[in-house]
Amino acid sequence: MEIQTLNPTTPRQRQRIEAFLKRNGLRFDDMHYYAAITDDDGEMIAGGGLKGNVIKCVAVDDAHKGEAIANTLISHLIAHANEEGHSNVMLFTKPKNRQLFESLSFRLLAEAPEAVLMETGIGGINNTVEALKKIREESEKYKEYNKECKENNKECKENSEECKEEEKTNLTISTPQHHNTTTPQHLNPSAPQPLTITTPLRGVVVMNCNPFTLGHRYLIEQAAKQVERLFVMVVREDSSLFAYAERKAMVKQGVAHLKNVTVIDGSEYAISQATFPTYFLKRLDDAADTQMLLDLDLFRRHIAPALGATVRFVGTEPTDRLTRRYNQLMHEVLADVRETARLEKKGNAVSASRVRKAMEQGDMSTIRQLVPPTTLPYIIAHLATQALQAELDTTPKPGLVDKDNNGAHRDMDYVLMQRSIDTLHPYFVKLALLGCADALPTHTSIRDIGIEAEKAMLSATNGVNTHKGALFSMGLAVVAAAHEERKTAANEEQILKERNGGEDVLVSLQTTIKALAASFPDTNGTHGSKAKLLSKGTTAIKGALDNAREGYEMLFAEWLPFYIERRKEHDAHTLHKTLLRIMCDLDDTNVIYRTDLATAEEVKQEARALLDSFSKAHTAEDKEKRIAAELLALKDMNKRYTARNISPGGAADMLSLTIFIGSIQT
Repeated sequence: MEIQTLNPTTPRQRQRIEAFLKRNGLRFDDMHYYAAITDDDGEMIAGGGLKGNVIKCVAVDDAHKGEAIANTLISHLIAHANEEGHSNVMLFTKPKNRQLFESLSFRLLAEAPEAVLMETGIGGINNTVEALKKIREESEKYKEYNKECKENNKECKENSEECKEEEKTNLTISTPQHHNTTTPQHLNPSAPQPLTITTPLRGVVVMNCNPFTLGHRYLIEQAAKQVERLFVMVVREDSSLFAYAERKAMVKQGVAHLKNVTVIDGSEYAISQATFPTYFLKRLDDAADTQMLLDLDLFRRHIAPALGATVRFVGTEPTDRLTRRYNQLMHEVLADVRETARLEKKGNAVSASRVRKAMEQGDMSTIRQLVPPTTLPYIIAHLATQALQAELDTTPKPGLVDKDNNGAHRDMDYVLMQRSIDTLHPYFVKLALLGCADALPTHTSIRDIGIEAEKAMLSATNGVNTHKGALFSMGLAVVAAAHEERKTAANEEQILKERNGGEDVLVSLQTTIKALAASFPDTNGTHGSKAKLLSKGTTAIKGALDNAREGYEMLFAEWLPFYIERRKEHDAHTLHKTLLRIMCDLDDTNVIYRTDLATAEEVKQEARALLDSFSKAHTAEDKEKRIAAELLALKDMNKRYTARNISPGGAADMLSLTIFIGSIQT
């Protein structure tokens, strides 16, 4: 007998694994590694897989049970997980196998009628419990304060204005002053439950916050009124649109006004990909109940006791069946579960999914109604990244990298550009947070983040300049947009009176971009500065900094209205047409740098001719034929530009910026 490694992502090998599991009454689950033990004839007689540090799909043929094959297999999987950097390993198995795995040094984490979750290795749940206990100890100061108030009620009344008010209402003890008991006007009013002698000391909310919304904040505010200390645990995983670090930061900033709320790290033991994978698939099937029960049992056995928590808070779920079922099981498993009705806006529940949908549609006006101001910088950063991605995905494009080919670029491709965008995203978050201040940030502070971002980009691309120009233009716009949102949030009523709809929003944003760009000194060594030298004495060519100092006049006056109009028409080729529209006008320093002024002028004329041809269709049938012909023309243009080393990179940057500002201004 020998151990063979199978790749679950390879169709033929996956089929072999599936057939073996089916023969043993199991079904295939998501795995990145699978080990099979075969007999002398090459037949699989035992197998088991890994997903991260979780052992899955372990089976031994009936004819070979009792031969210690399982021991060999499990030891191999543990060793492989250790090699991949995991110091502890978990597994799901049937309850009848619990004793077997306990003999292999596994310990029970949680159990449900159909499965048990077990663990072996160093640290694991014990480390998590110890970390939570330390967090609880930090909150003991608050507990001692409240205990003293209860034991010395008379003294508390004499020294606290709130306690004096409480005496009038004959309450046992009122909410401490540092609780935020005033419900903001934009939230649904809900009568708070005042603290009494029987008030639970600590409660827990577990939430994903992808992103953090007014609904999340409302739930936390209502829960905080009912306990002395509320722990908010943010689900720890990075499969969501917003990374874990972003989501945790959003929550911390969004609840900073609540002094009895502590935001704590999530772990693989609370609604994680390891213990509750169907949560992220949003798939309600026969496996989901078992995973929910295991997750809740983990919380009941380990998380809640470590925090000293006696109550779990949750929001009602009107739409998602899986989450609604989870809430139902929560009531069955846990002793004290309190549901808060979801916050609504215009008759619809406020939800993170609504925010994400609005982001996809570039609908900032809807987003502003659903999230607190503290979330907006993260939204803005994602809209910037989304705009860069939209430009990259636009296919075909002349001379530029797209899904089909590399255009005129020999040193970059789609995968490299994608990696560059992913690398730049955290720096757009930093720039948005920098801009979210009462005063405009200094040139130095913006430059420092830009230098960090450029270094990270070059490191990720092995020195290839993929997005330096886009980093400058998009970075300025991100700072400006975040600053405008800050001004609006701080003086919303006054600004709404002064502004005349979307046009004034754009004027204000353009003015802020001008102010930011004005603080930047002239540059040397860029494509723009070199192109200006090449054109000296012939025509006035403007570089990226010149255009920024003018507030991107052509973008706001011509390209953005053109883009918005195409979007209103639901034109499937809005981005192709907008790119051509930009190419008609822009003195693209990237084209000039790679070729010459005459070629740059030729590019303008060809873009104008192709755009005009795009717009000539009248009937639906004619339109369909026309579009097909123009897409072929774009592909032909790409072939010619590739051969001539023409790349309208400046136009690509302006397309990204147009998309971004289009989403901000709606």
